Amino acid sequence: YTILSKVHSDRNVYPSAGVLFVHVLEREYFKGEFPPYPKPGEISNDPITFNTNLMGYPDRPGWLRYIQRTPYSDGVLYGSPTVENVGKPTIIEITAYNRRTFETARHNLIINIMSAEDFPLPYQAEFFIRNMNVEEMLASEVLGDFLGAVKNVWQPERLNAINITSALDRGGRVPLPINDMKEGVYVMVGADVPFSSCLREVENPQNQLRCSQEMEPVITCDKKFRTQFHIDWCKISLVDNTKQVSTFQEVIRGEGILPDGGEYKPPSDTLKSRDYYSDFLITLAVPSAIALVLFLILAYIMCCRREGVEKRNMQTPDIQLVHHSAIQKSTKELRDMSKNREIAWPLSTLPVFHPVTGEIVPALHTDSYDNTSMPLMQTQQNLPHQTQIPQQQSAGQY
Repeated sequence: YTILSKVHSDRNVYPSAGVLFVHVLEREYFKGEFPPYPKPGEISNDPITFNTNLMGYPDRPGWLRYIQRTPYSDGVLYGSPTVENVGKPTIIEITAYNRRTFETARHNLIINIMSAEDFPLPYQAEFFIRNMNVEEMLASEVLGDFLGAVKNVWQPERLNAINITSALDRGGRVPLPINDMKEGVYVMVGADVPFSSCLREVENPQNQLRCSQEMEPVITCDKKFRTQFHIDWCKISLVDNTKQVSTFQEVIRGEGILPDGGEYKPPSDTLKSRDYYSDFLITLAVPSAIALVLFLILAYIMCCRREGVEKRNMQTPDIQLVHHSAIQKSTKELRDMSKNREIAWPLSTLPVFHPVTGEIVPALHTDSYDNTSMPLMQTQQNLPHQTQIPQQQSAGQY
């Protein structure tokens, strides 16, 4: 296959800092860049995937996320721009891959982040919706319905969606593929008026107790969301930025804080040559010389200072040497005698009583009989005084 790459013209978008930014990568927009099916008349439905990254970097900015469930669905870029990026154009490279023909199409998305006049909104509430996935919540009509329900409950003059986060990005587990279960999504909204009494109900001690017992709290305005959105009121978060006191304290220099050393001056590029001869002597030559001297001393003690057997015998008393020699001679004589002695037959192999008369049978041989060539077990034919059993005759002989 020949892999081709085509470049679209750049597209500029102008999101506001602190407000949710959503950009949909439509598959239909890139289909025209890829050749149609070989057979005319067939509808082109090639699997297309997208890769997004910041220009010059392998990944996207920290505030920008991307999701695409299948190669046959659109991709979505979403996130909440930060104030630090205001006035700095962020160029996102978008590459579309055709999984059938292995072709690519590329264009750049230039994000120009604008500053919001009333940013940040002082009152922020984060809801956890259990029956939604992040790509479903990013749809404009679904997000509009949710903001409309929040506006009816909160009644603010200005309401914005600040951020949307999947529950999987918060440490949630992937749901089982049964009963059309959803992963859940966190939606943060901000307003310019204090929280309504309905939202404050989650802070009641009774509802806090029910949440600790894994029971649903009693919220009066839950019915306004229940028709389309299942809110987990135990996971709602209310943040009032007007009551937050700055914790910044002036740093007082003292123990543990290093003084200012001035501007860092790196070493020069030209490095001087260094003599490593002294390092070699210290690390290798000196320990080797010491080890050699110790080895020679040990060899002299072990090999040249041995007393020997003669000196040991000279220091041993004569009577002890005589006793030792006598014991050795006696032991040798006993071993020679044991090799030449005759071995008598064991009594367990000889008959004791006559099988008929019951008399004691004498020994088969005297003590001086040479039995070295006699077998260990004798047959019944060789035994004396053995009773002969009459042979059975044939029927014709009497």
